[in-house]
Formats: sequence, C-alpha cells, structure tokens
Amino acid sequence: MADTTPGITTGALARRLGVSPTTVRSWEQRYGIGPAIRADGKHRRWFPSDVAMLEEMCRLTASGIPPAEAARAARSDRPDSDGMAGDLPGRTASDADPSPGRRPVGGGGLPLGDVRQECRGLARAAVRLDAPAMETLLEQVISDYGLVTAWEEVMAPTLHAVGRKWESSNDRYVEVEHLLSWQVSTALRRAAIAAVGRPRTPVLLACVPSEPHTLPLEALAAGLSERGLATLMFGGAVPAEALDAAVRRCGPAAVVLWSQARATASHALARHVAGMTFGLRGARTTPLVLLAGPGWAGRTPDSGLQRPRGLREALDAISRVYGEPVPGSEH
Repeated sequence: MADTTPGITTGALARRLGVSPTTVRSWEQRYGIGPAIRADGKHRRWFPSDVAMLEEMCRLTASGIPPAEAARAARSDRPDSDGMAGDLPGRTASDADPSPGRRPVGGGGLPLGDVRQECRGLARAAVRLDAPAMETLLEQVISDYGLVTAWEEVMAPTLHAVGRKWESSNDRYVEVEHLLSWQVSTALRRAAIAAVGRPRTPVLLACVPSEPHTLPLEALAAGLSERGLATLMFGGAVPAEALDAAVRRCGPAAVVLWSQARATASHALARHVAGMTFGLRGARTTPLVLLAGPGWAGRTPDSGLQRPRGLREALDAISRVYGEPVPGSEH
C-alpha cells in the first residue's frame, strides 16, 4: 500500500537534517537521491521513506564516506513506504525499527530521545561541524517558535545530548560541544540585539563566583530583550565585590544569580544582594533576587529571594517587577 501521508517540504526536510535546502536539491540533482513519489506541482514532497533515506545519507557523509557512495548506499537501503502512514511527526522507520547491524539514525548517534525535528537537525549539523547550517537553523527556530520554546525544546536538549555523549565516549565530541555552544551563544546574542529594550533600569545578570556556565543566562537576556526589557550581562564567575559594586551603581529592580552546581551556590551572597538598598532617601528600594539554576535547589529561598523553575517562569517574574504584561495572563 502506498504511503498516504502528505509529506513535508524541502525546507522542512532541510531543517530536520541540519542542512540547507540548496544542499538537499543539490543531492537530488547530482546523485538522484530524490523523493520516491513525484507529487503534482512544482514543489517536492518528502515522505517518511524519503526522509529515512536522506537521514542515512547524512549519517554516512558525517562518517567520512564520499557523497556519491553514500547516496548509492542510502538509495539501496530506502525503506519500504508501506505501513508508514501512521508514523508520528518527527519519527521515521529507521528511528523506530533500525535494521540489524545498523545503528539508529538520530543526531549522529547522540542520545536525543523524543524531540522536535529541528533538534535532530541541529544535532546532525553539530556532529558534522557545519557552522553555517547551525546558524541558519538556530535563527529559524527562534523566528518560528520564539526564544523560550527555541531554548527549552531545541537548544538545551541538543546541548545536553552533546554533553552526555562527551561524558560517555572517552572525551570524544569535545569539538562538537565547543562549536555548538558558540553557535547557540551567538544566536542568543543576536536575538538580544535585535530586540532593543526600552530605556529603564536594566536587569542585572551574573553568575556567582566560581560559576563559569553562562549560556542559560544568555538565553534569559535574549528573552528579556524580546519582552522589551534591558539587561546588563556580567557573565561568568563574577567576584562578590564586583557584584556588590555593580548593584550599588545600577540600582536594578531585579538581579539574577546563576549557579549550575551546589558547590558554587552562595546563599550568603544572595541574601546580601537582596538586602542592599538604593535610591533617594525616604524612597529606597531593594532588588528582587532570582536564584536561577540547579545549584540553588534543595533549600527554601529566604524573603526577597525567588527560585524560578525555568526560563519562562523567570521571564514572567521579572516582567511583573517591571510592570510588564505577562504573556498568557488575563490580568
């Protein structure tokens, strides 16, 4: 029985694979690795068996096999499209039931699980060290889904998968992790610059002393800019004295302190920042301090401190402090 699913466009296929649409068209023209069923009209439609074939093509080329040879092997392994009409979006026959002796396709072997197709495409591009494809895909997911969804459902899962692969493969994939982190950081900064905040006291963002991980804070900075809120990003491992001086000079309504691990979380420092006052005499204020990151888990925050459970919750809490509307709220 022929596959009756509507198929996906070349652009959607390219995002899934982590390549450009031009690359997909080039493969079809050069190596005859096109859709098995030619739909009416000018636009190609790619069905599950076609997607599996192109995924195999990507896997083989990523392992160093020349494109022409990879195309011949992928065509010969094209799955039968019968019985695939009920497959879930983002899944293929090769994902669900890999043939004997052939490793599953999914981000070049990265442990991704059940994720968006863009996540798989980003992982494949990262394993190939294809920076232009990663840049294009990251910009597209931010544009299509917004910053929060792009971070929580595409960027963060892919970063975690690369980290797990690195930990379990004797330090392989270090170069993949570095390049992916840089591309994500670049995309987040571009998103923050594109959404210019209105002039007002900025939100102060800093990692606690001895904490070098900054990407989650960069995601928060981009999300705040998307909501029209200005930020001051101080980055990783900010000394306590420098943080004290920055808060006193800026007088922010909100301060976000990031800690990745409990070893770096300093509750004494957080209480100190929450107790700082500034402003005109008789109208002094104190900042709301958000304890962001898993390092703060396991302890109830003191008065003046909040511990958001994720990016969206942190954005909503800061929006309320600045009197901004919270998306999805009726009031």
